[in-house]
Amino acid sequence: MDLKGKRVVVTGGSSGIGLALARAMLARGARVAIVGRRKVELDRAVAELKMLGANIVAVAADITRGPDRQRVLACAEAKFDGVDILVNNAGAVRAGRLETIAESEIRAMVEVNLLAPILLTREALPHLRKCGHGLIVNVTSAAALTGVPFYGTYAATKAGLARFGEALRRELKGEGMHVLTVYPVATDTPMMATSRAGEDLGFGRESAIDVAAAIVEGIQADSLEVVRGGDARAKLIGLNRENPLALDERFFAIKAELEAATREHKAL
Repeated sequence: MDLKGKRVVVTGGSSGIGLALARAMLARGARVAIVGRRKVELDRAVAELKMLGANIVAVAADITRGPDRQRVLACAEAKFDGVDILVNNAGAVRAGRLETIAESEIRAMVEVNLLAPILLTREALPHLRKCGHGLIVNVTSAAALTGVPFYGTYAATKAGLARFGEALRRELKGEGMHVLTVYPVATDTPMMATSRAGEDLGFGRESAIDVAAAIVEGIQADSLEVVRGGDARAKLIGLNRENPLALDERFFAIKAELEAATREHKAL
C-alpha cells in the first residue's frame, strides 16, 4: 500500500511507537489523527509534527469508552473525509506475580490491549469499507509468541489481539481489506520506563523509530506480519515451538533476577 494521501488513525499516538509511526507515515504523505488519553502529551506531539508541515490532528480520547471511540472516528471523517488505515497501538502493562496484581490492573490490560481494539475495529469497519482498500494494523508484542514469566495477563491480551487479527484477515479476505499484525520486542518507550530488565536478561531494547520503519515497510509490502528481534528472536520462537521445556529451563535460570527487574513495571 502506498501511504501518500492515506487517512490514518493511530491510537496511543502521543509517544513511543505510535508517535514514531505517525511521524514516519506523515513523511510519506499520509494524513494522520493521533489518539491518546493525555491532552498535554498530544498537544506536545502535534506541535512537534506540525513543525514538519504535517497534516496532523489529535483526539484526546479513552478508547475503552464507547462515546470516545465514536468521537475518534467522527473526527477522522470530519477532518479527512474518511479512514483508510486504523492502527491499534495503545497498550497497557502491569508485570509481576499473578497473585500480586490487582484485579483492576488485570482488567485494565484486558480493556486496553484487547477489548478496546476489537470494539474500535468493529466500529471502524464501515469507514474502512468505504475507501475500498482498508487496512487494520494491530501492534501486539513478542510476548504474544513466547510467554514470558511475570507477564501472564499482558501476554494473554497481546496473543488474543494477534489471533483476532489473523481471524479477521481471513474473515475480510476478498472484501478489499487487509490486516497486518506487528510483534515488537522490548522497545525504548515511556511504557518501558519502569522496567529494569535489560540485555543481561535478554531484554535489549530497540528504538521506536526502527519499529515504526519496519511497520511502514510491512504496510508498503502488504505483509501479513512484522516480527521484530532478528535471528535471535526467530530462534527463541522456534525453540518455544519445538522444545518448550528447554525454554522453561532458560527462564528458570534467570527467574529470581527477572522477577526483581520487572515487579515495578507498570504503565496503565
